[in-house]
Amino acid sequence: MKKLLAALLVLLLVAGCGSGSSTPTPAPGGDGEKTDEVIEIEFWLAQGNNVMDLVNEEIDNFNKSQTKYHVTAIQQENYVKTFSNLQAAIAGKNAPDVVLLDTAPARQLYEKGALVPFDGFQANDPDFNDDDFYAVYADQGKHTDGATFARPWYGTIQIAYYSVKAFEDAGVDPESIKSWQDLVAVAPKFQEAGYQFAWEPMGGDGKNLIDAAFANGAKVLSDDGKTVLINSPEWVEVWESFRGWIHENGYMQTHWNGIDDWVYWYDTIDDVIEGRSAGYTGSPVDSVDFDFDVIRPLEQFGWEGNVSMPWAQALMLCMPAGNTEAEQQGAYEFIKFLTNPENQAAYTMLTTYPAANKRVTEVPEYQKFLEENPVARVLLAQSEHASIYPVDPTGGRILNELNIAAEKIEIEGISAQEALDEACTNAQIALDEALAQ
Repeated sequence: MKKLLAALLVLLLVAGCGSGSSTPTPAPGGDGEKTDEVIEIEFWLAQGNNVMDLVNEEIDNFNKSQTKYHVTAIQQENYVKTFSNLQAAIAGKNAPDVVLLDTAPARQLYEKGALVPFDGFQANDPDFNDDDFYAVYADQGKHTDGATFARPWYGTIQIAYYSVKAFEDAGVDPESIKSWQDLVAVAPKFQEAGYQFAWEPMGGDGKNLIDAAFANGAKVLSDDGKTVLINSPEWVEVWESFRGWIHENGYMQTHWNGIDDWVYWYDTIDDVIEGRSAGYTGSPVDSVDFDFDVIRPLEQFGWEGNVSMPWAQALMLCMPAGNTEAEQQGAYEFIKFLTNPENQAAYTMLTTYPAANKRVTEVPEYQKFLEENPVARVLLAQSEHASIYPVDPTGGRILNELNIAAEKIEIEGISAQEALDEACTNAQIALDEALAQ
């Protein structure tokens, strides 16, 4: 499918190219040297059509920048489908050369020997500098065995959004809100100014509550990875506080009703836009249609005297095993191209997702973008202090228990101690089973 005849490729590309190297050394780009073979690189990713337009433009730029490799993108339905299709392709010995994955499945494939580590390529790359990437994203592609199994393309962190009018009406300086305690202290001012709620943590799962617990020093697992800690005092204090703010004080509410239909998301945003709530916690993508004179962003709030440490997720570029060394080198060169500052700038300006490469701030177009887009500035700052959700040996069952507990607390008003005790018991059973295998 992807391995086209060399002669046909020469006719289609109307260009010569360098032959495939048998050793993992950086490929020369754009030197005009012509040989008989173009190395075809296949890239699988799940992105929306508007993003795919940009990706295809960047692919075209890469193909024109050198004569050795030719990249073709294959759009996937979603991340879950990408992973299942990739597993089938690996089993059929027809894997793509580059694939975009969530961190957990990428790690899983590496542990099965199905991904090519980046270390040898990076060692031979004079341009590579690990410090160019935000640690919170790059570290998610590093295994405990010391290998780098993936490179981050971009990240995502939920941030705070506030109504400019609500804060003005209440006489509250948004920059004075550094912690959840700061917000709650002024919550009556918003209600006195006619706003029903001071804040709405976004429902749908336990993510917002997890973010706040991380700011309180909460851990999911013990340092040796054998004990689940999700009912520790650090967890209970934070989650019980939110239960009280929602069900007793009435400072907050959630539209989450236990049904994953996204209606709760839009209802939450509508409450802020239409003047029922002073703010909410949500996704960077929400800001695409925001008028920043009406709604503006802040970093997530910390806990007591601790800085915020929200859960940052990275989307990873990986190299499946089984392809030739020349194809692997081409895959690395393309990944290097996608994650350079200029292409990172183009991607984050279109999608609002934070760039993984710190040097994006050196790009003139992005510097101008930062002046005009407050969300971009907040995301860069938030990327400097964020958390990584730990590797879960249970395949997500611990997180599922946290989500169930969050639903009981936010929707039903069950005490945090009760909900988290039950979640911890079930999660520990799942962990013990996983470790025994």
